[in-house]
Amino acid sequence: MSFELTRRDLVDWGSALLVFISGAMTGHYAASGMNTVQWMGAAAAVLGSVAVAVAVRVWPAGETVKAED
Repeated sequence: MSFELTRRDLVDWGSALLVFISGAMTGHYAASGMNTVQWMGAAAAVLGSVAVAVAVRVWPAGETVKAED
């Protein structure tokens, strides 16, 4: 059984991990109490990480072009 780890896999898993960590940190700090400014910052961080994850998955793959001499 061979397992290939491609750059695309790393990017997909990395962006999913970013969403998970930002959500977990937001939940942790929300449980300990946050003011309005902190809530807005946490919401921006979570939405930003979700935007990164979506962009990674819908961004078209680059086309390879052969160089001509």
